[in-house]
Amino acid sequence: MKYCPVSKKCGGCAYIDVPYEEQLKMKREEMRKIFRTKAVKPVLGMKDPYHYRHKIYASFARDKKTNRIYAGMYEENSHRKVPSEMCLIQHTLANEILTTICKLAESMRIETYDEDSGRGTLRHAYIRISKATNDVLLDIVIGSKGLPSSKNFVNAMVKKFPQIKTIILNFNRARTSMILGKDERVLYGPGYITDRIGGLEFRISSESFYQVNPEQTEVLYRTALSLAKIKDTDVVLDACCGIGTISLLAAQSAKHVIGVEINPQAIRDARNNAKHNKLLNTEFYVADAAEFIQRMNIKPDVVILDPPRSGMTLPFMHKLAQLSPDRVVYISCNPYTQVTDIEPLKKAGYKIKKIVPVDLFGFTPHVETVALLSKLDVDKHISVKIELDELDLTSAESKATYAQIKEYILEKFGLKVSALYIAQIKKKCGIELRENYNKSKKEKQVIPQCTSEKEEAIMDALRHFKMI
Repeated sequence: MKYCPVSKKCGGCAYIDVPYEEQLKMKREEMRKIFRTKAVKPVLGMKDPYHYRHKIYASFARDKKTNRIYAGMYEENSHRKVPSEMCLIQHTLANEILTTICKLAESMRIETYDEDSGRGTLRHAYIRISKATNDVLLDIVIGSKGLPSSKNFVNAMVKKFPQIKTIILNFNRARTSMILGKDERVLYGPGYITDRIGGLEFRISSESFYQVNPEQTEVLYRTALSLAKIKDTDVVLDACCGIGTISLLAAQSAKHVIGVEINPQAIRDARNNAKHNKLLNTEFYVADAAEFIQRMNIKPDVVILDPPRSGMTLPFMHKLAQLSPDRVVYISCNPYTQVTDIEPLKKAGYKIKKIVPVDLFGFTPHVETVALLSKLDVDKHISVKIELDELDLTSAESKATYAQIKEYILEKFGLKVSALYIAQIKKKCGIELRENYNKSKKEKQVIPQCTSEKEEAIMDALRHFKMI
């Protein structure tokens, strides 16, 4: 593990001292508690959990002791800033760019913005880095009318970092915690960069929603589309479509894709992305998803949801249940709102088939979850309730086979247990073993003993099958 000198102050990486594999186990366990289902699969983690953030926000301040300008993030539960130019989860190029901005500001005598007084110029930096090309979008946020020596600043940055393809000046003079203001102008380049996912190119502007971790974004979307099982006869609705990433990936397999997003700039990017990738079986609308779905006159076969942390609205979810699509794939960065949102679907007969967590936020408690819900086919599915007395069960042994217990434990805990270990715990609980249970014929053979972790899992299975 690497050492972060400001981790105690920053508070952004709560798991910075936890081994990565242990982080993944902790996140899966948390998802099990939230969703209360054995459908939660192991977390899909990163190959390298460091420097994964390709989307970076930073604020600027002047050190009172050294009088040097530094880039930082807010200290936990405060508006005090701590240096972040050497952050272990930010892209290394972003860290270098932030350091250079600070040095340029000092040499050009550009004053940092003071939140208390509302005075100063240099307020924030927003950096976006393309994984495919390493191209950089740099958005400088100022709290004044203009940036002194802006041409010199641009020339110096581009000369130092040829990866910078566009520089935007954003104006935010409001006394608010919002980073980006409403007004901006392009100082250099086209105002956007491009990235590639799944063989498609996507235009990213300063206002575009685009995941912070591009490597895991590929894993996330690939997982979602794999669960969706889109056919060439399917009509797909992508609610909260952003710049059309999932929409266009789905369009490669679908008959038709409809994308809905409330952000006009994102929809402009989505339409441009569709045109650029020659995917003409798509249409995109600027609209609130809840309002749009109320006036839909066609039934989608597949619905994909990828909302912000606040989740979807109840009117949307109720209408979605009425439309009754075959499959719903819900991607979420907030499982607490996700588990609430899917309740109307469950009441309408949908079942959670699978939940796959994907780790996009290493060293933090956060995780993305992809949930597949599908409706039971009432023509093929019959629910039958059988009381135990009807089966005349005379022993607990009859309630579950060794294979069923093994399958349950593997599904819920991700552990493989042997029949030997199951037998040991059964005997410990006073459950009689079958007469034909395979015991070793060697008298003095050393028999391995069940570990405490597997014992707890087996005990859970025995309780589940009402054997104890």
